[in-house]
Amino acid sequence: MSGKCRLLAHTVAWVFSETRYALSGDLRVAYRTASEGPRDIVFVSNWFTNCEILPELPSMQRWIEGMAKIGRVVFFDQPGTGASDPVAFDSLPTLEQWSDSITAVLDELKSRHAALVAVDGAFATAALFAATHPGRTAALVVLEGMAGRLPDDEDVADEQVAAYIAMWGTGELQHVLNPDMPWNEEVRAAFARQERLAASPKTVRMMMPLIGQLDVRDLLPSIRVPTLVLQHADDPISPPVRGKDIADHIRGAKYVELLGRNLYLFVEPGWRACVEEISEFLTGARDAVDEDRALATVLFTDIVESTAHAAEMGDRNWQTALDAHNAVVRAQLSRHRGREIGTTGDGFLATFDGPGRAVRCACAIRDAVSTVGISVRVGLHTGEIELHGDDIGGIAVNIAQRVQALAQLNEVLVSRTVADLVAGSGIAFADRDTHELKGVPGEWRLFAVGAPQR
Repeated sequence: MSGKCRLLAHTVAWVFSETRYALSGDLRVAYRTASEGPRDIVFVSNWFTNCEILPELPSMQRWIEGMAKIGRVVFFDQPGTGASDPVAFDSLPTLEQWSDSITAVLDELKSRHAALVAVDGAFATAALFAATHPGRTAALVVLEGMAGRLPDDEDVADEQVAAYIAMWGTGELQHVLNPDMPWNEEVRAAFARQERLAASPKTVRMMMPLIGQLDVRDLLPSIRVPTLVLQHADDPISPPVRGKDIADHIRGAKYVELLGRNLYLFVEPGWRACVEEISEFLTGARDAVDEDRALATVLFTDIVESTAHAAEMGDRNWQTALDAHNAVVRAQLSRHRGREIGTTGDGFLATFDGPGRAVRCACAIRDAVSTVGISVRVGLHTGEIELHGDDIGGIAVNIAQRVQALAQLNEVLVSRTVADLVAGSGIAFADRDTHELKGVPGEWRLFAVGAPQR
């Protein structure tokens, strides 16, 4: 009997804990865990789950049983849905908040690292976490993933969105998405209850536009953890080209195409093949993750016309103003979880583990230093950096510095990568057209940051 068959040939006792909460900022993230195991496996949820119900769906029981033999399975709900805290009224959660949820749950469980299983609609969240926290990501498993809109993608018609919302809470949408899944009244009712307790129709309507905006393709080359991409061959909702696009842009990623038309790989008839592939991938010998590179948002600040200010104010007064500037910048970095790398003449170099925090910090610095009579320009870019002890390097650092050099007086200027990653955050941008960045190949579209909307 093969190792994969032996894994599934016996049964183990597993049971999910009661729902608990992990604190992520000021939001509480609801989570549940299965029995202890040799590794942690986090089921990265999309926008429409309820961890009270999802693990108990009859359609998922056999997949969960198979996964519980591999490790401790963790389910959680993203802020704004399910049993987790709601986000601000009539606003959308952000990709950064979703990624932070993984950190919060792992911290609460005192888990050093985990394998992430990203289902449809959750790949962007898992990709951001894996690229930003490679040391905490044992592996990345992608089930029917989408990194961003491809050139041949058709726009989702308003009628289709309206039809999805009209079916929400009835369970019938799950039959449309998974035509090969066994279907009866019990299955329908179970999915219907899960939908109703996951999100209201209004929440679904608010979330749908964000689906088309999320684009993390620029992050894929920064993902350096072992990655498995599983895809149904004949899925019309999420066709194989999406999974292939992800695998093609993540170094060393393994792509496996399984027979079937379902959007979900964790239901009949394909759950067994899914578990077998994941088991083989996670339990095989793997090289240690290289932790000298990681994804980060890089911030550069620079005081505008500092020499002229120093001459006008005199050395003593200028030094007083400069000390106040430095204190203000450091206070804002601390408030927004920034890491000061060093000073660059009359400015600062810092990194962040979330692009939204970086943008808000940049705006806060710009506004706060103006009170001491100083004007700055700030540049931001998100990309892979090299870690050299307390210092950093790599092309992402060079890009951020070039972006900062193009910023106008009291302007926060960001690359398109940053703008894409904070979609739905309420941060306003003004298009500043494309530019050539000295020493960096290609043309780069830049955006000026307006005042955050919330």
